[in-house]
Amino acid sequence: MPQQAPASPAPQEPEPYEETRIERAIGRGFRYATSRALAPYQTAVIRIGFSATWLLFLLREWPHRAVLYGPDSPWSLDMARRLLGGNHAFSVLPWSDGRGWFEGVYLLAIVAAALLMLGWRTRTMSVLFMVGVISLQNRSIFIGDGGDNVIHLMSMYLVLTRCGQVWSLDARRAKRAAAAADGTDGAAAGSRDLPGVILWAVLGLALAAAQVGGNYGLSWFDHGPFPHIGWSLVLWGLWATHGLWWAVQRYAPGEPRVVLDTVTKLAHNGALLVIMVEVCLIYATAGWYKIQGSRWQDGTAVYFPMHLDYFSPWPALSELLGSNGVMIMLITYGTVIVQVAFPFTLFNRRLKNVLLVVMICEHLSIAILLGLPFFSLAMITADAVFLPTNFLTWLSARLSGLRERLFSRGGPARPAGDEPDTRTEHSGGGHTLVG
Repeated sequence: MPQQAPASPAPQEPEPYEETRIERAIGRGFRYATSRALAPYQTAVIRIGFSATWLLFLLREWPHRAVLYGPDSPWSLDMARRLLGGNHAFSVLPWSDGRGWFEGVYLLAIVAAALLMLGWRTRTMSVLFMVGVISLQNRSIFIGDGGDNVIHLMSMYLVLTRCGQVWSLDARRAKRAAAAADGTDGAAAGSRDLPGVILWAVLGLALAAAQVGGNYGLSWFDHGPFPHIGWSLVLWGLWATHGLWWAVQRYAPGEPRVVLDTVTKLAHNGALLVIMVEVCLIYATAGWYKIQGSRWQDGTAVYFPMHLDYFSPWPALSELLGSNGVMIMLITYGTVIVQVAFPFTLFNRRLKNVLLVVMICEHLSIAILLGLPFFSLAMITADAVFLPTNFLTWLSARLSGLRERLFSRGGPARPAGDEPDTRTEHSGGGHTLVG
């Protein structure tokens, strides 16, 4: 009899793949960076703070606007054009020599700052706010006190953030749209946004007219905010992204919306990280440069600006403080120590919060003693990105309760410990074309 062939062994199942420790860490980091837009309250604070600082500055300088940035400026428009041609900075003011164009740009900067502070159409207003800031500041670069540089940078970073998640008219509109949907998809209600569509179309036509006119600074791949990316590509890209977001919300509510929402969360968190690093670099470089100065080394640096008439809005107060040598030495050395140490204390929550309070008090004293309110407001706003969330939510609840007690029509006020109503319930609901 023929021998039977031996049975072939049963195929073995492959062993399950085990992730390495590095792969698990990368996965956790990616999920953390894309699962939600981080620090909604902190980004709301810096949105309100920087827009309010710029708005107050523009309103204060309203009587002098033509001398600072307009046709009456000693730094003429021709000189500004030659400088802009050399440093390739962007500004819309060189597009026309007319007084009406300057007045329109200045007024637009005021309106954009006010609406961004209120949180109305924050995506669009953040772009217009950026254009207003860089256009006016690049027109006359010799005007400023240091805070203008901070606002200049932060205005560009805010464009990439979801700074209207809380404490904004956008958040309130999103909540009302979700409530009106009555359990259905809240984004569907937000997608029927006629004012947003009109605003988006008008801005697109205005940008197209400027592009066709060949105005200064509107290049595609040269002299933009990033290497090989011009301002035309940036502005058209933002305009197209807003339209794409609206179209996805309305016609593709499934996986395309999830992908686009993940990308926007990643952009928000990345911009937030850049803002935090920027603040740390400001303090670190300022502290280390102070260490190299002889007046900071001998503890007398604070004495001299307090005895300059230009920086003494309250001469009696400056004289009282400046006459105390021990106090001057403590303030001088304390300023250097706090600025150098702050970036190294971010991972110690208690110590970071203590230094944060010290720095805010320092900037308040600069505003009062040296007469630099807008510089101080800009720096305090930048510091606010490190404020604890628990403190901000507590403050929001208290302010919300106070508002309801003052303006409610006899209705019961919300308990003080409740969360404010301005928190968005989910990332997709209520987003509109330019909201």
